Amino acid sequence: MIRQLLPGLVCLLFSGSLLAAEPLCKQKENDIQHEIDVARKHDNQRRVNGLERALTEVQASCTDQKLKAAQLERINTQKEKVGEREHELKQERDKGHDQEKIEKRQQKLDEARRELKKTQAEPY
Repeated sequence: MIRQLLPGLVCLLFSGSLLAAEPLCKQKENDIQHEIDVARKHDNQRRVNGLERALTEVQASCTDQKLKAAQLERINTQKEKVGEREHELKQERDKGHDQEKIEKRQQKLDEARRELKKTQAEPY
């Protein structure tokens, strides 16, 4: 009986250690734990509670593949936003509106580009 259970137990333990060894998930766990420590230092119990729930979720279901897919989705969303801002700026220029409106559209475009770069630089 023990001989029958032993291979299954070894596989279960090994697969659990593989899941925990995923570097992006481990990094995310560490980041959340750091945020929990900061929230505790500032006596922010609501934030601690929310972060502990997030940490539990990450520990239960995180995979590097899921994190990479979510990151790619955020990048694509930001790229769409940059495209929209570029289109809005072009429209303002084509209509010949005053310089103030054009500058406002340019600022929005610059902000969208900064957000895109920030999102692309994030590890997950």
